[in-house]
Amino acid sequence: MTAGLPTALYVPDGDGFAATDLTIGPWDPGLQHAGPVAALLAREAERVTEIPDGQTVRLAFDILAPVPVGPVQVTARLLRPGRRIELVEAVLTAEPSPAHPARPLVRLTAWRMRTSPVEGTPEAGVPLPAPEESRPETAAFFTTDVAYHRALDWRFAHGSFNAPGSAAAWTRPLCTLVEGEPISPLQHLLVMTDAASGISAVLDWQRATFANVDLTVALVRPPAGEWLAADAVTTVGPSGAGQCFADLYDATGRIGRSAQALFVAPR
Repeated sequence: MTAGLPTALYVPDGDGFAATDLTIGPWDPGLQHAGPVAALLAREAERVTEIPDGQTVRLAFDILAPVPVGPVQVTARLLRPGRRIELVEAVLTAEPSPAHPARPLVRLTAWRMRTSPVEGTPEAGVPLPAPEESRPETAAFFTTDVAYHRALDWRFAHGSFNAPGSAAAWTRPLCTLVEGEPISPLQHLLVMTDAASGISAVLDWQRATFANVDLTVALVRPPAGEWLAADAVTTVGPSGAGQCFADLYDATGRIGRSAQALFVAPR
């Protein structure tokens, strides 16, 4: 971790967590990026599983309201228990106050499955330059120097944070998700993947809002290793809606795909 920066995205705080400055998103310094939030919800979902050796195969996040940088709570429950397949729900709420009572801000539903050896589809490898062959880059559009973009080491295989168009980037964690715990590959994947619509932005950050209202991640196998990549494309329609799709990779091959629906409007 870079000297002087927080060592985690969240710090345990009573029955919840306190968000550090590394969760700050690009739109407002008082609001969190949804990537850390998604990872925190997935962590909670996997803590209530009744298939402890299973794999999470689909995660669908609905962003019901912006998440403030500050105390948050997460809860999870089994919606559909099962020995082979289960559906888990996790919900994030903000610290209640007299002026702002607690309400759900982000909701996750996650399908998990029991693992079993099968003859899988042959993997085609990774159609991207390796991390060491890719270009380091720092996002220029964050309003504070210490924010979400400092939580990961970004290496661009093509495209750029700071220019419009499709992009592919490798990342590795520069901090943990929760202080005192190692970050898992799945948690790292979710911290990264919500940025797919940011790295592949087609509009000017200063002139347009293109915030995602959801994130769906479908996985054919669990991510593994230190480096993960998203190869993303964003398309904006003429009526104020956009879509971002990304292929997701680890060092050995493709692991899945993500999708985001974007609300687009002039700033």
